[in-house]
Amino acid sequence: MMQQHFRVLVSYKGSNYYGWQDLGDGGKKPTIQFEILQSLRKICNYEECLVSGASRTDAGVHALGQVAKLTLPIEIAPKRLQLGLNSLLPSEIRISACEICGPDFNPAKKNSSKTYRYYFSIGEISSPILSDIVSQLSLTKNDSACAKLALEKMRKACRLFVGEYDFYNFSTNDKKVKSTVRKISRLELLNANSMYFGREVYYFEINGDGFLKHMIRYIVGSMFDLAKDVIDFEEIKNALQVRLPHKISAKVKSKGLHLIKINY
Repeated sequence: MMQQHFRVLVSYKGSNYYGWQDLGDGGKKPTIQFEILQSLRKICNYEECLVSGASRTDAGVHALGQVAKLTLPIEIAPKRLQLGLNSLLPSEIRISACEICGPDFNPAKKNSSKTYRYYFSIGEISSPILSDIVSQLSLTKNDSACAKLALEKMRKACRLFVGEYDFYNFSTNDKKVKSTVRKISRLELLNANSMYFGREVYYFEINGDGFLKHMIRYIVGSMFDLAKDVIDFEEIKNALQVRLPHKISAKVKSKGLHLIKINY
């Protein structure tokens, strides 16, 4: 059987989906991979197709730069495939780029690093317009001076995570993972430079060679607790050096997390 392989760039708003990976339940709990596969099968007249992704994003997580490989049993031009999929997919999912690739391309194993952002705003009242894609940091005192101090503390703490560490204390246990050591090459706290509907938005941008389950959400959770004086710098330093019987902070909500880019 002839097979054609495509490398695609996928963008999606994950609010209404149970993550990237197909759960094998026939779409009862919709996922991004399931929706793409169903649309692809329609194009291929319901013949067997395959969809594999580079990152298994969790429920509620969004993506601008997810990379996937599509394998299908028909010959079709990349542009036609892209247009066809976008006409069939739900409005929250789009194929933003499509090109032919070789059969040996593996999006999960060929990448060298991934970049994520965690978006949040500071204030007592969250924005209903941004509620699906931006998280909220509520401080004990909601004034500009307190917010400025909180941002300064979190920017300083970013440096603590850069390097190669055992992120056991900043992840959810996964028996399939052999090692919890990961390397973060960059972690910054930046301003989104946009007063969207009167709300100033910030984001953490993190780049690393790979991330454990819920790792970024636990890191940001510790940053938020640092900003609220629940924990201090020494507790974060210690959690990167010694395995603890409990987490120093809870993980933040998934809605602020965005997969930005996968590097190859």
